[in-house]
Amino acid sequence: MYFLQDMDEDAINEAIEDTTVGIYLLKEQASADEQEDIGVVLEGIRVVKNLDNVAFAVVMLFGLMYALNLAYPADLRYTFEVFQKVFIELDGAKLSNKVLALKNRLFH
Repeated sequence: MYFLQDMDEDAINEAIEDTTVGIYLLKEQASADEQEDIGVVLEGIRVVKNLDNVAFAVVMLFGLMYALNLAYPADLRYTFEVFQKVFIELDGAKLSNKVLALKNRLFH
């Protein structure tokens, strides 16, 4: 997840283009109003923008990955496995050893 605040447009676009899978929260401080943009990035492209909150962005990310049949990035495999199998309880009977150890520590 990226939290982007007070960055110029080029730096924001570069950070997003370098992201394989993620959620971004962009805050802009314009006079007295704070504007916020929450969205989902897949393969360096903002596929969903202007979501209401981060929780909904997480749900949208999982839904898009499922609908598009995308594999989890290798470096985030365990993170996504914990979300899917421990927190959301989808296919929770088949856990890797690392995730099972974390689940045992969290719930026992």
